[in-house]
Amino acid sequence: MESVIRAKFVYLADFPQGGHWRRDLTAAEVRFLAVYSYLIVYRPETTPLQIVAILHAHRDVAKILPKRV
Repeated sequence: MESVIRAKFVYLADFPQGGHWRRDLTAAEVRFLAVYSYLIVYRPETTPLQIVAILHAHRDVAKILPKRV
């Protein structure tokens, strides 16, 4: 699974608009990409791409994100 997540980092670096906004979780300028049961949270406008967090989707993402973004 780690190799799949790393491959998604490469994909997002090439296509930063590949994820989606989750305004229901945060108003921060971050996008999300689901990989299996994980969410990659990243800043699409940064170069190099900044990964903010990799969170398990069953965690309370809305509660965790304000501490990270």
